[in-house]
Order: sequence, then C-alpha cells, then structure tokens
Amino acid sequence: MGLYIGSIVVNTNDMARAVAFWTQALGYEVRDADPAFTVLHDPGQQWAFLALQKTDQPKSGLNRLHLDLFTSDQTGEISRLEGLGATQIPWEYPEDDNFVVMADPDGNEFCIIQNTLTRGN
Repeated sequence: MGLYIGSIVVNTNDMARAVAFWTQALGYEVRDADPAFTVLHDPGQQWAFLALQKTDQPKSGLNRLHLDLFTSDQTGEISRLEGLGATQIPWEYPEDDNFVVMADPDGNEFCIIQNTLTRGN
C-alpha cells in the first residue's frame, strides 16, 4: 500500500497553549514551528506527527475526527491530562466501555482508551 498517516492536524485558537498541552500530553517535541503551523514529533520516531494549525474560527459541535490515545493506566492518564488543562466531556457510555471522552484546552475531543496492547500486536 502506498499511503500512510504521516501527520494528524488539530486546529487551535492559541498556538502556545496547544503546543504546551500536546507536548506534555504525548511526550512529543517541536519539530518545526511558526505562529500559524507547528509540527510535533515523537522523539522515538514510532508514531505519526501531530501538527497544530492556528485558526481564528471558534470550535463548534463535535469534531468529525478525533484521536484515540491508548494507555495501560487510564485513570492515571486522565488525572495527568486534567492537570494539563484537559476536561472530561459528559458522554453516555455503553456497557463494558474502555474509553473516556476528553477535550484539549481548545475543546477538541479525544478518547483515552484502556488498552495493554503495544504497537505491532
């Protein structure tokens, strides 16, 4: 197959706040940066880039696309991310769920998935 996800782009109203949140949340580092577009990368070069794009448009409604972030310590990661400025979103969860819906400081939704699998499994 000739395609792969190289970068996921998240819109933000506040670039500095978004860079601070996502670098701390994911352990990513800034690769390229300017006031309108910043690319973050995994220093271990295992995962896709996360790019932050400045917008003046306010967020409205649910994202059409969101990140699923996997962890073996869902409770700990939720607390840590809340400390960084994320919030839990009220959600009607199905029985036997393994995810919690959260939002970054700009209101972009993402899920924290309880999962012990590692990449390649």
